[in-house]
Amino acid sequence: MSNGKDIFEGGRKLPVMEEFYTLQGEGYNMGKAAYFVRIGGCDVGCSWCDSKESWNVELFPPADVDVVVNNVRNVPASTVVVTGGEPSLYPLDYFTSQLQNFGITTMVETSGAHKLTGSWDWICLSPKKYSPPHNSIYKIANELKVIIKHKADLKWAEMNAELMNENTPLFLQSEWSEVDNIIPVLTDYIMKNPKWRMSLQSHKYMGIP
Repeated sequence: MSNGKDIFEGGRKLPVMEEFYTLQGEGYNMGKAAYFVRIGGCDVGCSWCDSKESWNVELFPPADVDVVVNNVRNVPASTVVVTGGEPSLYPLDYFTSQLQNFGITTMVETSGAHKLTGSWDWICLSPKKYSPPHNSIYKIANELKVIIKHKADLKWAEMNAELMNENTPLFLQSEWSEVDNIIPVLTDYIMKNPKWRMSLQSHKYMGIP
């Protein structure tokens, strides 16, 4: 991503696309207030991605991480969620250590396509078929959230569930454009396989970021 140059200064700078304070909309921590930091750049390229504008890292000049940390400190909730793009592309040790030095809970959502750096209080693994997770992510993830567009994707979900630690919360979430078709499928599947839970993109229903 850096073309041989450490433009990110060992993680003191990151290609931040956007940052905002809102409620977590998905998965285990749904409904909790958190400061979101979206990092630009992604090499996974899901066709149904709802933030495709984040893919091209060159659109997002490296931002000073200390400034971002200060922004996080200025909101009431002491929780940050790092998302993308794909966070596992970048060195995140400095960012997370600075956050935790101020008592801020660090959470990340990642496809796990690359080995994840940083110190995390919560890791949401959302694996993608065409760029499978690095093996190291399965045993450190705190939750598994699999996006389902077609009924056949349930097989992919089960393959990943088998690799998780026992008792890790497991979530199935409909791809947004197929929600009317897939929610009944997921409802039936979860009732038959109650180890899974439903995740909804509640922020879209609430009309918040």
